[in-house]
Amino acid sequence: MRLATFNILHGRSLHDGLVEPERLRDAVRGLDADVLGLQEVDRNQPRSGGHDLAAVAAEAIGAVAHRFVPAVVGTPGEEFRAATDSESAHDLPQYGVALASRWPVERWLVHRLPAAPGRSPMPVGPGKIVLMPDEPRVLLAAVIGTPAGRYTVATTHLSWVPGWNFRQLRRVVRALRALPGPRILLGDLNLPARVAGFATGWRVAAGGATFPSPDPRIQLDHVLLDPTVDRRVVEVTTPVVPVSDHRPLVVRLD
Repeated sequence: MRLATFNILHGRSLHDGLVEPERLRDAVRGLDADVLGLQEVDRNQPRSGGHDLAAVAAEAIGAVAHRFVPAVVGTPGEEFRAATDSESAHDLPQYGVALASRWPVERWLVHRLPAAPGRSPMPVGPGKIVLMPDEPRVLLAAVIGTPAGRYTVATTHLSWVPGWNFRQLRRVVRALRALPGPRILLGDLNLPARVAGFATGWRVAAGGATFPSPDPRIQLDHVLLDPTVDRRVVEVTTPVVPVSDHRPLVVRLD
């Protein structure tokens, strides 16, 4: 079973600032993931050509099931509001997470995570800090019928606000108890591995710097395995790809 998590930066390349679906398709195809969790995914956004980037990625891995769930309606950094569970029916600019699987999905779960209150300091350059509002977040989970049995696999992108992301991760674990084990969480958690493991009590499947992509120095992207996952990790990669400021994290279980 190959699992991958990838914050795609709405498909943008750091080299030329462009969003080209074919470039994203090639990057995702190379991961050869059986189950893929994506963060910072655009749909109907002018900045990414109005493309459905979750559908592009799902096609690239040959997924039989995929779903995109918006966290916000509008454009982050500009004008946006929290999405609701009915937003998928509207042709509005949206931004959120997606999950794609080469195996059938038996059940989906969506759990919304509110933004941190007020504004929080964010570094935006050398010696420069601005107060920024946080964005609401969302957890997307699927019960998947794999050749090794039924698994719950989820993805999320947690807040960058220290402390608040820790609380969100605890809420994620509680929400996932509604679905059967074994459970696997893929995502950009904006937390170091040690803290993510402590917050959940789950096994951190892989270590490897993923951010920033040209010269990774920290790991924000994780694959977490709950205590009922009895599979060994036999391969971990963080491949160089032509899109995003994150590198994907790929984990193969025996």
